[in-house]
Amino acid sequence: MAQEKQQDLVFAPLGGVGEIGMNLSVYGLGTDKNRTWLAVDLGVSFAGEEQLPGVDLIFPDIKFLLANRKNLAGLVITHAHEDHYGALLDLWPKLKCPLYATPFTASLLAGKTANEPGAEDIPITIVEPGSRFTVGAFDVDLVNMAHSIPESTALIIRTPAGTVLHTGDWKIDRTPVLGTGTDEAKLRALGEEGCLAVVGDSTNAVRDGVSPSEADVANSIEALIRAAKGRVAVTTFASNVARLRAVAQAAQNADREVVVVGRAMERVVHIARELGYLDGIKAFRPMDAYGYLPTNKVVLLCTGSQGEARAALARIAEDQHPEVTLSRGDTVIFSARTIPGNEKGVGRIINGLIDQGIEVITDRTHMVHVSGHPRRAEVEELLGWVKPKILIPVHGESLHLSEHAKLGRRIGIKEVVQIRNGDLVRLVEGRAGVIDEVPAGRTYKDGYILIEADARTIADRKRLSFAGCVSVALAVTDNGLLAADPELDLIGIPERDREGVVIEEAVYDAIEDLMEALPRKKRLDPDAVAEAVRRTVRATVAQRWGKKPMCQVHVLSV
Repeated sequence: MAQEKQQDLVFAPLGGVGEIGMNLSVYGLGTDKNRTWLAVDLGVSFAGEEQLPGVDLIFPDIKFLLANRKNLAGLVITHAHEDHYGALLDLWPKLKCPLYATPFTASLLAGKTANEPGAEDIPITIVEPGSRFTVGAFDVDLVNMAHSIPESTALIIRTPAGTVLHTGDWKIDRTPVLGTGTDEAKLRALGEEGCLAVVGDSTNAVRDGVSPSEADVANSIEALIRAAKGRVAVTTFASNVARLRAVAQAAQNADREVVVVGRAMERVVHIARELGYLDGIKAFRPMDAYGYLPTNKVVLLCTGSQGEARAALARIAEDQHPEVTLSRGDTVIFSARTIPGNEKGVGRIINGLIDQGIEVITDRTHMVHVSGHPRRAEVEELLGWVKPKILIPVHGESLHLSEHAKLGRRIGIKEVVQIRNGDLVRLVEGRAGVIDEVPAGRTYKDGYILIEADARTIADRKRLSFAGCVSVALAVTDNGLLAADPELDLIGIPERDREGVVIEEAVYDAIEDLMEALPRKKRLDPDAVAEAVRRTVRATVAQRWGKKPMCQVHVLSV
């Protein structure tokens, strides 16, 4: 019985479940009090200003991993999308565990490190796609999976307690533009070998059928470029090298030159060429050649598909780019899905382009983008190949997870475990389920600083953004009298109320009336004065404006 306990295999998501983004998963092998851990991915989510003012990025809380750092055998990255590897620069220095990644992921990480002032160099063990290696007690076998970035891999994790398929992000694309697509043979072999559990991508589990192929997008983009009379600009995720290759091939076939605009795009193109992903595609032209190329002989590859304010396409849409302009008769193709939260930024760019007379093409009207995630028929096909005893839906919001779970039950998987971040799941056939909770949460990147999600910082900013702030400075003598007029600073508060009264003057009068009315004993207590003034100021502003501001009171005894 003791031997059986030693072989227990557990799983816990620390991010990426009940949400899209911030992926971090851990697998543990051993007893309740002594487990070896394997971490998979370390990603970010992106903050919306309306909900988290001033926050740049959202990271998973890694308290649990820090507490178990001595038993953390390593961290494996499935692919180089930000929601799977974007937290490495900030969080890996706290963990300092062995890190495993494929060449493309390692190259992108090196580029990020070089462009981040003060970033710590991260030693990486580079593992080839399709390779097999050992991380502590875990035998990790990489499976090539089709996705919207090179070298996306699933992990077959073999242990004495059973074998798990951690799918990462994937789809079944039988006509990929790059690579060999999803390795069906390896997954079928896993099914014959015996698969205990699948921990699987749920992103598109609400959609029937099969995701279209990258080849479909390539054909559509080529037709659009061939039909265009003027310049063509294409914007997409810089990391989608298959899409970059498709655009470049289409330009080549239409006798057009490709000009790359945007540092992120330039960096990825450089890495893709070094690794052979653009073999057979002629060299792109430098940006300074743009002005000399005939309008019907150029295709731009631009950053800015997500509405980023300083990206190349945003500056072009505002007619502010120093080297690139578009004009009436030109075409811009948005070959990307708008990430939820980015709609306003993308809308601003599209409207700016249309106002200049430029035709804008999106996936709402043309086949210019496909998802890198599997629809229901693909999920069912993979589960049929692998034949797991246990299914754990991850990587999705509640609706996605629920639909994935329903699909699993419908096709006969006996144990389907629905979880949330922090749930610790026992992976044992016949007894699978949540057995405990581990610490899980969020950490915010605020400028250069990491702050706890429950810190007052963000809550205070929300209050400031809603109702402003009043700062009051008082000098009080040892007799409890005002030594000088109160100094006021009202920030973010209307100048006058609806009757036209100046709100600052009303606050000033209220403070003076309060100080006259306060008992002498209280006037000699700076803390009592500060609290009384704070309450009076907030009440006065609320009476005239309808909102209670934050109020900071400084009392100086003189």
